[in-house]
Amino acid sequence: MSTAAKLTLASTALATVGIVFFVHRQQKSDQAAMHEGVIRDMEQQRIKRERQLDFEMQRQLEEEYRKVQHVSDGRNS
Repeated sequence: MSTAAKLTLASTALATVGIVFFVHRQQKSDQAAMHEGVIRDMEQQRIKRERQLDFEMQRQLEEEYRKVQHVSDGRNS
């Protein structure tokens, strides 16, 4: 085999290994980013549920207080 053919084969093999390594690394990075997105979404849903429960509790307390005492809305009636 000639020197030029050996250099071409070596550079092609090196480029192929480099591309495979880069693609593998990029896929792992994308997978990690997607996983972080799922975790972030789950945390946002948890916070939303907690806020909704707090809102419901405050609404129930307001209804109980309105039954017990007269509350004006601040308008001159």
